[in-house]
Amino acid sequence: MIKINLLPYREKEKKENFARQITIIGGLFILFLLCLAWGYFYMSSQVKDLEAKLADSQKTLKALEVKVGDLEKFKQEKAELQLKLGVIGTLEENRLLPVKTLDDLSLLVPQQNIWLTKITQQNDSLRIEGVGRDNIVAADFMKTIEKFEPIQSVDLVSSKKLVIADMTFQQFIFSCKMKKGF
Repeated sequence: MIKINLLPYREKEKKENFARQITIIGGLFILFLLCLAWGYFYMSSQVKDLEAKLADSQKTLKALEVKVGDLEKFKQEKAELQLKLGVIGTLEENRLLPVKTLDDLSLLVPQQNIWLTKITQQNDSLRIEGVGRDNIVAADFMKTIEKFEPIQSVDLVSSKKLVIADMTFQQFIFSCKMKKGF
């Protein structure tokens, strides 16, 4: 005998499969939403940490900029002081130079034939005024001064006769150009 089952077990099985599939898809969807929520909260916490680190770094940067500004100020002040010390050192080295130059110049003057009356210096020019026994002595003195190391060139400004106590002398004025550094 043949048995016929009239109950729709296949449809019931299909409905159960469909319900199971819906449950699995719903569970996976909820799991997906939970993963998205976890990712969102993880990323937001990372962003907050990075923002906090950025704020700390900016504070540190501002503090360092103040220190660098102070350092630059100190470097500038140090450079100014070194420049001033250099000027003082140069002045100290050259302090006795005019005295030595005048002393050396006085040694060039022939004692019995020339008398210097005035020496003036402005920047790199030297003006020598004096009286000599005659023109030849004044010319020889001019040549001697030209050979003097600090002097670059000598020009005769004026030369005229001068009578003192019935004696005739030669009054002269030389303009000398000094070498650099003297």
